[in-house]
Amino acid sequence: MRGVALVTGSVSGIGEATARRLAADGFVVAVHSRASRDAGMALAAELGGTYHQADLGDDDAAAGLVPAVAERHGRLDVLVNNAGISWPVPHGDLAGLTPADWRKLLDVNLIAPWVLCTAALPYLQAAEGCIVNVTSHAGVRPKGSSIAYAASKAALNHVTKLLAAALGPRVRVNAVAPGLVDTPLTADWTAAQELWKSSSPMGRAARPADVADLIAMLVGHPYLTGEVILLDGGLNLR
Repeated sequence: MRGVALVTGSVSGIGEATARRLAADGFVVAVHSRASRDAGMALAAELGGTYHQADLGDDDAAAGLVPAVAERHGRLDVLVNNAGISWPVPHGDLAGLTPADWRKLLDVNLIAPWVLCTAALPYLQAAEGCIVNVTSHAGVRPKGSSIAYAASKAALNHVTKLLAAALGPRVRVNAVAPGLVDTPLTADWTAAQELWKSSSPMGRAARPADVADLIAMLVGHPYLTGEVILLDGGLNLR
């Protein structure tokens, strides 16, 4: 066993692919979801891991997730902050994003990863482990499903760098910033799918496994820290 990895939001999409990849790489994986308990328990059983349910929009629930994993396994070596929320609001529609919408997005996409990092730090220091934050190309370029979503991911990108500077050398912190990823969430985003097909040098959106492979590389690299790696199939070149 290489260690214990907690992957938030890991019953579908990027999170599921990451859980599967890390399990294949020898980690015991703590599978997490807000809902979808049956699917989470089934995946954990398949991978030989454990399942943990928590609403990361609730500070207390988020803070309790890491101790629950550590109590179950006795350690935590890797934290992958993958869980996030998003819904489309045109950037010019300022009234379409209420203060409550901003708070909801920031709570899940920024505050929850911070709470989890804080809770995980003693375990990660003991293991000389790592954190990987899943952000977005929207946090690097002026794109994304909404301005609030893009801002939440840009903030998490910067937090990644600040944490890497503060926590090294015992804990490495990196981020993956995918562009469009072909998941059930984005299946009906027809315009975005067409943009990636027509404009990306790779001619397609990313697959969850593409992101999972990069996360696994970051987990396994002993020297890399403080990086936000854009994974958009080269769309940024256009």
